[in-house]
Amino acid sequence: MDIAIIITISLLLLLAYLFDVSSKLTKIPSVILLLMLGFAVKQATDFFSIYPPDLNPLLPILGTVGLILIVLEGSLELELNKSKLPLVRKSSISAFAPMIVLAFLFAFVLQYFTQVPFKMALVNVIPLCVISSAIAIPSVKNLTVFNREFTIYESSLSDIFGVLFFNFIALNAVINVDSFGLFALELVLIIAISFVSVLGLSFLLSRLEHHVTFTPIVIIVILIYAVSKVYHLPGLVFILVFGLFLGNLDELKRFKWIEKLRPEKLDVEVKKFKEVTIEATFIVRSLFFLLFGYLLEASEIINLETIPWALAIVASILLVRWIVLKLVKIPATPLLYIAPRGLITVLLFLAIMPEQSMTMINKSLVVQTIVLSVLVMMFGLLTIRNHPELFATEAQNAELIGEESD
Repeated sequence: MDIAIIITISLLLLLAYLFDVSSKLTKIPSVILLLMLGFAVKQATDFFSIYPPDLNPLLPILGTVGLILIVLEGSLELELNKSKLPLVRKSSISAFAPMIVLAFLFAFVLQYFTQVPFKMALVNVIPLCVISSAIAIPSVKNLTVFNREFTIYESSLSDIFGVLFFNFIALNAVINVDSFGLFALELVLIIAISFVSVLGLSFLLSRLEHHVTFTPIVIIVILIYAVSKVYHLPGLVFILVFGLFLGNLDELKRFKWIEKLRPEKLDVEVKKFKEVTIEATFIVRSLFFLLFGYLLEASEIINLETIPWALAIVASILLVRWIVLKLVKIPATPLLYIAPRGLITVLLFLAIMPEQSMTMINKSLVVQTIVLSVLVMMFGLLTIRNHPELFATEAQNAELIGEESD
């Protein structure tokens, strides 16, 4: 039985790798294929009367580790300099404004139909308003540099803003001036912790001589995130700061204090660390979506009661996104379609406390919203395949690969 499980997982991960490679040619997001594969495995186990142990507890664990690695991988790739400030500003607006507008819109509608307190309605709809970096970032790797960087910034910031917004609403019994003050204090505290931790981890990374170098760094990063969550601190801020710091060492070399971190050696180690992070992210992300697909029930996907609501939610997402992109003066194509819900939606949905949960916002609605938003992204990317100006050329891809390997 153990050997059969090892063989199955190995084959599934190899298929996940093939999906990832083929997505460049097919323009079909690998996450769609992973969900379908996981669902197919579930049907096969039912057909052959194979009953594995309950795998539901693994989903939030894989999701949390996957979210950490995905935000870390994305932030390591981002350049932070004066020329990038307009991009950061616009992506921040695009990440924050639609989330707030949609959350309040959905909450008002939910309150109207169910007569629940507005705060309770808001807690339940926030997971549906956050862009999933786990799906968005891997899906745009073949687009132009601008579209790719915008998506990385926007989706990573959307994850962070979404977690902050959700925790603020869910964990405060009353929303008043004191709660805003406490929230601001927590934000300042995590930023301070982030800078101290980043300097400590960077120093450690530049000094380690052991043949096992990156594993303890990744474990410490996950540990800091987990401890911050225990104290309800926005741990994703730390992940973002850590990645941006390591990914922008060249911009920091003009400061004298950076010499204490041995920037030449650190730069070499960071390039290796990026490679390890990419590999680890691929494995965890693939396992998460395979497991998520496996745990899906056919009744949840085709629930006729929630499909109209899911369609309305996805249509609202596209409409609000189109308006915001126009306001920040960014071409709607192809970024309009790249607003999938996914890993972060599942994690926030699972984090809703029982006393705050609502029957109207159920697993069927969440699953359908995720699937529909990913299908919109897939068909959107397929419809623009005849517009080569929206995709990175072979020369640009080669140049990017060369830069990463220097």
